[in-house]
Amino acid sequence: MSTQISEDAKILADQLHSAAIHLLRKLRREDAASGLNAPRLSALSVVVFAGPVTLGDLAAAEQVRPPTMTRIVDALAEHGLVAKKKNAQDGRSTLIHATAAGKRLLMQGRKRRVRALAVQIAALKAEDRKALANAAEILKRVIAAI
Repeated sequence: MSTQISEDAKILADQLHSAAIHLLRKLRREDAASGLNAPRLSALSVVVFAGPVTLGDLAAAEQVRPPTMTRIVDALAEHGLVAKKKNAQDGRSTLIHATAAGKRLLMQGRKRRVRALAVQIAALKAEDRKALANAAEILKRVIAAI
């Protein structure tokens, strides 16, 4: 069954897609303070929020090959941000856990990005902040349905 999509829905979807990408790119500037490159930060984020995970699951989540993820995880481990432990359920595999330092680094980065965004939101008129809050709630529902 094919769903008809109105032209205005397509235009709005395109505008939201573009805005989301631009917003993330602008906020990513705050990530330089972490000392990690984007692939390492992204992998660390998966481990912190979805971990512990196997190397294969992490590679799949990040859409990279296992040898690439091995290098990323080894670098994160060298910085003390993740630890590798044998999987108690399957001794053949290793689980990657975030360390306290890894969680702290990731949360500090999130704080910097949220603060940068909050500064801009605070400068908006009250009616624009309310409209943005309503839009955020709608976006949550849209995202949940995807």
